[in-house]
Amino acid sequence: MTTDRDDLVDQLIDAGRQLVERGLVQASGGNLSARLPGTDRFLVTASGTWLDRLEPGDLSEVTLDGDHVAGDQRPSVEWKLHQRTYLVRPDVASVVHLHPQHVLLVDMLGAPIRFTTLDHQFYVGSVGRVPFHPSGSEEIADAAAEAARGHNAVVLAHHGCSALGDTVSMALRRALNLEEAAMMTYRLLVVGDTTSDFPREWRGRIIEV
Repeated sequence: MTTDRDDLVDQLIDAGRQLVERGLVQASGGNLSARLPGTDRFLVTASGTWLDRLEPGDLSEVTLDGDHVAGDQRPSVEWKLHQRTYLVRPDVASVVHLHPQHVLLVDMLGAPIRFTTLDHQFYVGSVGRVPFHPSGSEEIADAAAEAARGHNAVVLAHHGCSALGDTVSMALRRALNLEEAAMMTYRLLVVGDTTSDFPREWRGRIIEV
């Protein structure tokens, strides 16, 4: 019989494989985490791990106070980003942090990401943004957490993004839809379209997909 921890480990391993296969992160970039139900702890991928090669031993267990308590001794350099997000969003059970190409391209062009389809609206709908801060710094962790108060996805300028969810699956779906929305936005910009968007009267009224 598997435990909640074993199940979460399997979900993170599967999410990592999918994200690399879809090109949302390269090599040892990006990091994933999940809360351990009923505790003040979360699992986060270890520093230097490749998300498509994750094994159970590649996860660190950290408390919301920032103490390493089990697993790999070197949690991701971005562990504070996950920790601070969990502190301000008790409803969030998983954080997916990636470096997707189109999200960054659109942001560098100074354009907002347009959530033009039903899926984009349902799974993401809006995105926060923070200016560039060094990776692993207190500044990026605090800024990302502050942006997460009002959004389930956050763009980190010249760096990547975070997608949040009440499950690993939902965080993964949001990450995939955020990049797809950015890809569609970029293609619209390439052909000179700066106005096409989801019907305004239907925003915020999507019940299910």
